Amino acid sequence: MAIAVLASAVSFLDATVVNVALPAIERELGGGLVTQQWMVDAYLLTLGAFILTAGALSDVLGRVVVLRIGLLVFGVASVLVAASPDPVFLIAARVLQGVGGALLVPSSLAIITAHFDDDTRGRAIGTWTAFTTAATLVGPVLGGLFVDHLSWRAVFLVNVVPLAAALVLLARGGLVDERRGGRVDVAGAVLCALGLGGVVLAFIEQPRLGWAHPLVAGALTIGVIALAGFFVRERSTPAPLLPLGMFRRRNFWAGNLATLAIYGALSLNGIALGLFLQETGGFSSTLAGLATLPATVIMIATSRFAGAAASRFGPRRFMAAGPLVCAAAMILLLTVGTPVDYLTQVLPAVVLFGVGLSLTVAPLTSAVLGAAGADHAGVGSAVNNAVARIAGLVTVALLGVVTGGSLDVAGFHATAILAAALFVGGAVVSAIAIRDPQRT
Repeated sequence: MAIAVLASAVSFLDATVVNVALPAIERELGGGLVTQQWMVDAYLLTLGAFILTAGALSDVLGRVVVLRIGLLVFGVASVLVAASPDPVFLIAARVLQGVGGALLVPSSLAIITAHFDDDTRGRAIGTWTAFTTAATLVGPVLGGLFVDHLSWRAVFLVNVVPLAAALVLLARGGLVDERRGGRVDVAGAVLCALGLGGVVLAFIEQPRLGWAHPLVAGALTIGVIALAGFFVRERSTPAPLLPLGMFRRRNFWAGNLATLAIYGALSLNGIALGLFLQETGGFSSTLAGLATLPATVIMIATSRFAGAAASRFGPRRFMAAGPLVCAAAMILLLTVGTPVDYLTQVLPAVVLFGVGLSLTVAPLTSAVLGAAGADHAGVGSAVNNAVARIAGLVTVALLGVVTGGSLDVAGFHATAILAAALFVGGAVVSAIAIRDPQRT
């Protein structure tokens, strides 16, 4: 459990820790809003594009082997990010960091699935979810502290400590590795990366260049064609990155559809709140990061029990209720104005958001992995995490479109409304489509 949490927590942490560091990075390296978006999306892009490959590799080559490689790649990339002299180097290093993160998450969850039986797996996944989601939420806190008191570069160097600890535990843990054998679909991986990269490039550059610009139109066209080719390829290849037959299982496709909406809202709210509090609210990086701390505390305290309760009663009611609570929290954010009053305008929404997220994440993960089965734990985890990262990727890419290019009060309210709608969509999908496993 310690290995799984340490290895995957840094991947989740780095998806959000950069949010409050963006203004400081932009002040030192330059680049404007487009560069800020790419600092986030360069990581999410490779994380989402290669996580399917990583899931297949973990099943074929062994979870422990892939996890060890991921730890090393992520550590090297973190040092390169911290040493970045300009935006181009930083974005390239974030791309490499995303590859390392892609290797970490599915291997970590597959190790949990392999080492816990049916009676304890729900609680184990709840524990993993508590710490990894807490890492996502605590990222802005750590980022703010380091930016204000040290440097934004220290934000990425801190990764070295948990990565080293995980490598030591991995060497001494005596984990049994499992290898299914076979091969990995390289052509599918290339098509997936091209497809996602083209679509995201178009969404990020569209507000600046317009849809008719050759770069935007060309990238979108290539992306759509590549994604279509990817799904055609996955239907015909004997060793697909994405076994489409898994989507015949009701909880698997429904859980991933709910994930698309819920994690899209989560990513959109995370970056919008961090930037708004600093750029419009006048908060320091530390205070902007501390703003989400109550949700982190609630997640750590309750996710383990939510996972256990979902194992006992079934995930459906939790997956339906949790996103509705999160949607209510987003509606509360519509009270935010200028000057920003944290105690009356932001804190109630953050507390409610923490409660809703605690009810949602562990049951959602348990439902999807339970539908995937132990034999496809790596691929099942990879698919679900790829969907979550792609959802964040698209919503962050749409940030400029939603806000009109400015995160003032009106722009922030627009992001809150969209996030609430996405959470409601996740709740509706869960209530209608998720089925509780029959108990014997």
